[in-house]
Amino acid sequence: MVSDRTEVQVSPGKEADLEALTDLYNHYIRETAITFDVVPLTPEERRPWLLSHPEDGPYRLMVARETAAPEKILGYATSSPFRPKAAYATSVETTVYLAPGAGGRGIGTVLYEQLFAALEREDLHRAYAGVTLPNEASIRLHRRLGFQQIAVYGEVGRKFGEYHDVMWFEKRLT
Repeated sequence: MVSDRTEVQVSPGKEADLEALTDLYNHYIRETAITFDVVPLTPEERRPWLLSHPEDGPYRLMVARETAAPEKILGYATSSPFRPKAAYATSVETTVYLAPGAGGRGIGTVLYEQLFAALEREDLHRAYAGVTLPNEASIRLHRRLGFQQIAVYGEVGRKFGEYHDVMWFEKRLT
């Protein structure tokens, strides 16, 4: 799907995207506390993650590409298992990562809109998202897409020698 306002095309992620997706994620590992991973990953280490997000089902990977240069990945959104126990099967954890410099163009919104449109056909009840604080852009995105704040885990993660809070959001899907 193409959005004129952001000039991006959103489609399911594929094997050919693995290296670019890994590079994008590694930026957040190396440069930010947005993810609590602390060691950059190789594409081979990231492959199981990619394979756990097929083109159908409740666990999806949607990738935004520049329309004029489709090889350029601008970001991605995922839905993943919320917790491993069977009773959690109708809940997913969602996330969005944008390439450096891609923020402020509505790409995160388009990614989430496409992800949630795909998930409408799935047997899902709730979506959850954790946002490492501070991150006003991510908080605004989640609220704009109908997420409600449900908790803040205080100083739950330590990265770069500092403790970080995580704000948790919930979105009703049914």
